[in-house]
Amino acid sequence: MQTLKFDLTGEGRSFKILNATNGGPWHKRHASDQSRSNFADYKAARIPYSRNHDSALEAVYGGPYAHDITMIFPNFDLDPYDPASYDFACTDEAILICLDAGTETFFRLGQTIEHQVKKHGTIPPKDFNKWAVICEHIIRHYNEGWADGFKLGIKYWEIWNEPDLHEDDDTDKKTWGGTKAQFFDFYEIAAKHLKSCFPDLMIGGPALAFSYEWADDFLREMHERGVELDFFSWHIYATEPASILKRAEKMRDLLDKYGYTNAESILNEWNYVKNFLDKFQYSINAVHGIKGATFVAAAISAAQNSSIDMMMYYDTRPSVYCGAFDLYTYEKLKGYYPLYWYGMFYDMEKEIPSENSIENVYSLLGVDKSGKALALLTYYTDDDDAVEKEIALDLGRDGEYEIYLLDADHDAELVDKTGTLKFNMKPLSSILIKEI
Repeated sequence: MQTLKFDLTGEGRSFKILNATNGGPWHKRHASDQSRSNFADYKAARIPYSRNHDSALEAVYGGPYAHDITMIFPNFDLDPYDPASYDFACTDEAILICLDAGTETFFRLGQTIEHQVKKHGTIPPKDFNKWAVICEHIIRHYNEGWADGFKLGIKYWEIWNEPDLHEDDDTDKKTWGGTKAQFFDFYEIAAKHLKSCFPDLMIGGPALAFSYEWADDFLREMHERGVELDFFSWHIYATEPASILKRAEKMRDLLDKYGYTNAESILNEWNYVKNFLDKFQYSINAVHGIKGATFVAAAISAAQNSSIDMMMYYDTRPSVYCGAFDLYTYEKLKGYYPLYWYGMFYDMEKEIPSENSIENVYSLLGVDKSGKALALLTYYTDDDDAVEKEIALDLGRDGEYEIYLLDADHDAELVDKTGTLKFNMKPLSSILIKEI
């Protein structure tokens, strides 16, 4: 038997925002005849932020009439200072539904990925300065009440998405149709304009797809051009938490290298994927089952002790990447429970890291204001031949605990009340331990 030890008397630290997502509740405020909604379950998970990228792909969020700059400002030749030039209705609806669920919007200023044979919105704007002014007025609509708007205090504003994706493929640029040099000019103009208008907001980007070299060039250029960067956003799809942590450290090192030591490192797309080719079907099946669920629990647990400042799961919109809700019934899948369980840790006064480690076992432990402990223990590996492990927790004192189990046969169910923290853990299982 292997034992994880925790010192509950230690100083501890706060829990990070690690169960944020892309995509909000599947619900419509304006419709009274809904036969399906996941609003209550989504709200129960206490998702702090929802990034609105790719939301325009889904009718539940307003479909193609929401979120993208080309939809909010559909005729680029109109006057950006005139409220009549904007169409906010569907985006308003989606943002307000998120707020009803206790979730703030992480606003992606840009365009949904385009898989179509002909690209439209991902073509670089014909006037970068005007695009920046349009974004300025979108922010004023949501934060200052402009154009019959709101005062929502939306904090994070991200410029574009995955400009490095298919950079060298002139026949199928899905996210940025221009060159790298054009994007650097575009980002500089937009970031400087928005930061000058809203110095207290978090302005950042660019939602890097994968290229370390592209990121190095981007950060060097922004540093040389004097562009402020409040956060740097990046993506990774992987099968092991170690891959996420390795990428995180490389991103953090780059930020520090170019003087962005105070910039937040935000991983705002991640999920289980072996690859996007011959193993993609396998990956999607995994996302919807216990492997995807325990990968989520393991990755969140590992990220707590990393340089990542925020994680945003991709995704909880109705899509094949959603391991939290069924695409058709809206019912909870196994991947919902790690997001829900992590929301419980926001009630903890401090997070206590384990004093030692066990291979392929990931842990979180918090202590609330009354001194009660809450722990999450996950045995995750992508090795299908892994065997059962005997695991014990040493909290340095006795107690009574409720034990909840998530595995192939249990959906976060209460399975025991005990004072003995010893478990026979199967691969791909998670245990929530709640002191009573």
